[in-house]
This record gives sequence, structure tokens and C-alpha cells, in this order.
Amino acid sequence: MKKEIWRQDSEYVDLISDLLETSAVQKLANYTQHHHSTRLEHSLSVSYDSYVIAKRLNLNTRAVARAGLLHDLFYYDWRTTKFNLGSHAFIHPRVALRNAEKITELSPMEKDIILKHMWGATLATPKYKESMIVSLVDDYEAVNEFFSPLRTKWQHRLQKASNE
Repeated sequence: MKKEIWRQDSEYVDLISDLLETSAVQKLANYTQHHHSTRLEHSLSVSYDSYVIAKRLNLNTRAVARAGLLHDLFYYDWRTTKFNLGSHAFIHPRVALRNAEKITELSPMEKDIILKHMWGATLATPKYKESMIVSLVDDYEAVNEFFSPLRTKWQHRLQKASNE
């Protein structure tokens, strides 16, 4: 996502500003997500891009924006923390849901979005189109964030070659 473009969308900001002001959400800035982004940056990207898609499709933009922001509301390094009860893909949506419920009231749709954003790994099929959107955007953003430094490097090489 183009950094900070979401800030210029007042309708979107109105939907998430109360959540964004919480220390629970701000703490996500302290955790690396996909090597080259923080969990807060990732969550904002998922939230905003999902919101834009939901808006185009006349779906529930509020649920998508808010649950997209909260979908990874957990505070551990998923690369090093291991669980006896299952994989990170299975555990973290449940942890995120529990943490989200501590800071705001969630609609059934928002709960489904958070809980099932990893449905490919957990086989818990999303109930709503909005849940599917957040799940797919989450996957897209993960790949985009992981490869962003490589893409930047390639762009610099191409630019350098075209200037020679």
C-alpha cells in the first residue's frame, strides 16, 4: 500500500480512529510482521485496502475497516513463539479476537472476519463476503510486504539502466 494514503480518506479514518487511538492497537507498531513491515503497518494496509474493495462492492465498509485493523491484534513474534495447541495460523486469530473484544464491541461479522482471516490454514470457512475480502487482502499484503525491498531494488536497477 502506498504509505499513509489512508490518512487522506476521512470516511475511512472516521471508521477506525477510536481503535487507532488505543494503546492496544498502537502497540502493534512494536512488532515486525513480514520482515519489512510492522504489524500496525500491515494491519492498516489490510484494513484500508479491504475497505476500498468493500466500498466498491457496496458491502459493509465499517466491519471490514475495523476488523481488518484488528485481525492481527496479538503481541508475540510468530516466527519464534510456538504453541502446543496448534500452529500460529490456527491460534493467532483466536488471540486477536479475544484482544479485540477487550477494546471494542464487535458485530458478528467483525468476529467472523477476525476469526476466519486464516481460513485456508484453519479450514474455518468465512460466513460473509467481507470475511473473504479481508482474508484475500491479508494474503496479498503479506506477499507485497515481504517482497517490497526486492521490488525497490529492481526498480532502482531498471532506472539506473535506463539512465545509462
